[in-house]
Amino acid sequence: MTDQIRFRVRVADDVMVLTFDHPPTRNALDRATRARLVEVLQEADAAPDVRAIVLTGTDPAFSSGVDAKQLLDDPDYTRLPVDPATALRALATPTIAAVNGSCVSGGLEIVLACSMVIASTEARFADTHAKLGLTPGWGLSTELPAAVGVWRARQLTLTAQPIDARTAYDWGLVNEVVDHGSLQRRALDLAGTIAQLDAMSVGNAVRLYAAGQQASLGAARAVERAALGGWAVDRSSARAAFDQRVSPPST
Repeated sequence: MTDQIRFRVRVADDVMVLTFDHPPTRNALDRATRARLVEVLQEADAAPDVRAIVLTGTDPAFSSGVDAKQLLDDPDYTRLPVDPATALRALATPTIAAVNGSCVSGGLEIVLACSMVIASTEARFADTHAKLGLTPGWGLSTELPAAVGVWRARQLTLTAQPIDARTAYDWGLVNEVVDHGSLQRRALDLAGTIAQLDAMSVGNAVRLYAAGQQASLGAARAVERAALGGWAVDRSSARAAFDQRVSPPST
């Protein structure tokens, strides 16, 4: 793994911990990182010594999603064939998002693609696509209303305002909220519990839930992908908004 890749991986006791690790951009994922992330997730899904995956970030952020600077600076920017959220939804290995801080736009889409979500008291969630005139493309428009209801999903998307961890719990976006210092331990405890169960049964359960979601949300995801294919962004105004460093960070 090169310095270009913005995450760290360790595997112990049948659990892989993947940590987004680029604090200067609040753990934004550049193109190379996203491509490698998809590969690592697929490799882990096929590895017999990985029975559960924990995704987290280096404080103070979980992830700010796509690297907006790279996207806006490259006039020839093109999407990768597979995005991280789609890759996560295709796994048979259970995934736990351990959200340690700011979780924005693409970061939120990654969380929504996980099997379960544990949030630190320091976690904040926001959909800030509209701050840069962007359109979500990793499943947010389908997964977010499925998690919190369409009314609250609209509020998050149309205002771009963050919610705290307790609100996220009340809205059904996360499974649990724990003290910041206990986040890693709780996520690893859950992953360890999963790793002790029958691998075939766990994998079948993950696939069944995924198949049910695909049956109910698959057509809506196709609509989102079609909309993304036709979006345009005013790069000058978007870059000006990005440079203002509004909080939470735009993606």
